[in-house]
Amino acid sequence: MTMLFCNCKIKTIAGKDIENGYIRIDGAIISDVGEMKDFKKADNEHEIDLCHNVTVYPGFIDAHSHVGVFGDSQGQEATDANEVTDPVTPHLSALDAVNPADRCFDEALMAGVTTVITGVGSANVIGGSLIAVKTYGSLRLDNRVIKSPIAIKMALGENPKMCYQDRDEAPTTRMASAAAIREQLSKARRYLEDIAAFEQSKRDGGDLSLPEYDAKNEALLPLLRGEINAHIHCHRADDIFTAIRICNEFKIGYVLVHVTECAKIADELKEEALILGPVICERSKPELAALDITAAAQMSKAGANFAVCTDHPVVPIQYLPLCAGLCIRGGLDENEALKAITLNAAKICGIDDRVGSIETGKDADLLFYKSDAKFYDVLATPHTIIAGGKIVKSN
Repeated sequence: MTMLFCNCKIKTIAGKDIENGYIRIDGAIISDVGEMKDFKKADNEHEIDLCHNVTVYPGFIDAHSHVGVFGDSQGQEATDANEVTDPVTPHLSALDAVNPADRCFDEALMAGVTTVITGVGSANVIGGSLIAVKTYGSLRLDNRVIKSPIAIKMALGENPKMCYQDRDEAPTTRMASAAAIREQLSKARRYLEDIAAFEQSKRDGGDLSLPEYDAKNEALLPLLRGEINAHIHCHRADDIFTAIRICNEFKIGYVLVHVTECAKIADELKEEALILGPVICERSKPELAALDITAAAQMSKAGANFAVCTDHPVVPIQYLPLCAGLCIRGGLDENEALKAITLNAAKICGIDDRVGSIETGKDADLLFYKSDAKFYDVLATPHTIIAGGKIVKSN
C-alpha cells in the first residue's frame, strides 16, 4: 500500500525540521521524505493534503520496560519477569515470557509508543535477555520482533540483594552480586576460549573436543563477542561505577539503566550510554532517594547521551510522552526531550537503522498531531497513527 502525505511540518529528528514537507510510504517503509519545493507526484498517485495543520513525529520508543511480562491486572498468574530461584539466569529468553496480548501494548500504541524494549526484571544479577518489539502486529510475538536478544539484563544494588536476602541465599550484599556476575562472565569467557581452541584444533588436524554444552555460557557469547550489550539496572552512584568497572574488566558493551544518582556524578557519565527513569514515581525505596525531574537537564548540560523510559509497570507505558514532559519541566530542552524518546533511545539500543527518526528506508511508524499540540502535553494525543505503514488510529 502506498500513501503520500503533503503540506505538513515534519520532526525528522535526524536533522532539521521540515517546515513544509511530504512523506511517501510504500508498504511498511518510508520511501521518500523531503520539502514540498522538491516534491514530484507520480502518475495516479493519491495525495493526502494535510493543509499545513499537522506536525508529524516518528513513533516513540520506550528504551526500558517490562510490558508483557507483568500482566496488567492479572496478578501472579501473569507475572513472568523474574525467575527467583537462581540469581544467575542469562539463558532465559524474553521471547518466552512476553505476552503480546497484554492490553498495555494497545495502550502504548494509542499513545504513540510504537517500539519497546522489554523483558526480564531485576531480581537476578543476570536475569536473561531483553528484546526490541513493536507494540502492534499479530499475536505471534516473533512477527513483532525488531531484534532478539537486544541485550543481556543485569542488576546491581537493592533489588537482587533484597530478593535473595528474603530467601536467605546469596547474594545478600553488593559484593556478592558483583562476584556472581564476574564468576559467570569468567566461565563464559573460558567457554568461548575453549570453543576457539577446538575450532583451531580442527583446522590444524588436532583432536581437541568441543566443550560440553552450557546454556548459561552460550547465552553470554553474543555479549562477549560484542554483538549485543549488557543493560544494567543501577541507581546509586557506587552501583553505577561497579557496573562500569565490571564491564571494562570483561571488555563488554553496556548501557546504564535508571541511574537515579546520575546528576551527582554527571561529569563521570558524560561519555556513557544512559537510560533515565522512571520519572513519575514515588521515592519508594532507598535507591530512589535522589529522584529528581531535573536529572535529565543536568545530564544534557554535561553533554551526556541518554534516553528516558517508563520502566513499565512502574509508570504505565502510555505516559512515556508525559515523562519527557516532566523532564522539560525540570529544565530539559524540548527537542532534547523528544530525542530521548525517539532517536536517542534507538541509538542507545542499537535499532536506529529501523526506528527513531523520519528518514527514507526506516519503518513507517508515524504520529500526526495538530500543529498547535505539544507531544508531551497531558491533553495531547496523536489524532492519527500509522504503524508499519497501516493507519491504526484516525480521528
